[in-house]
Amino acid sequence: MNENEFWNKAAEVASKATWAYLATTVGDQPKVRVVHPAIEGARVWIATGRSSAKARQIQSNPKVELFYQIGPDMIHLTITGQARFIDDPSEKKRVWEGKVFDYELAQFWPEGHGSKDFGLMLIEPARAELTSLPEMAQGKKPQVWRAAKK
Repeated sequence: MNENEFWNKAAEVASKATWAYLATTVGDQPKVRVVHPAIEGARVWIATGRSSAKARQIQSNPKVELFYQIGPDMIHLTITGQARFIDDPSEKKRVWEGKVFDYELAQFWPEGHGSKDFGLMLIEPARAELTSLPEMAQGKKPQVWRAAKK
């Protein structure tokens, strides 16, 4: 499976779940919370308050992991990478107006993409893994994508 096929499948699987779990850290303590991400190609977006605990934690340590569990087959999608906030107004506008997210961002930021508290987090994946409980029970290896080494 090539990169485009993997990420198309990941986006299809993720679209069946409303929520995913984002892990960050405070010092050596993991922190996990529910988020509603959007996958666009091999980029993963999360909209969050710019002054949120997540934002502060990512400033200190950008390493994150995102986990989805979907449906009765217990499909697992895990994305490991580095997160950063996008402050470029044109990119924030593109993501906002391009309806990258499947929910209305204005319900949280009525002032629009220019809101001071609209945080657009980008997770740049280093590794992603896709599997399901039935596949694991059959001893099948997960589908794994890794970023090209720089």
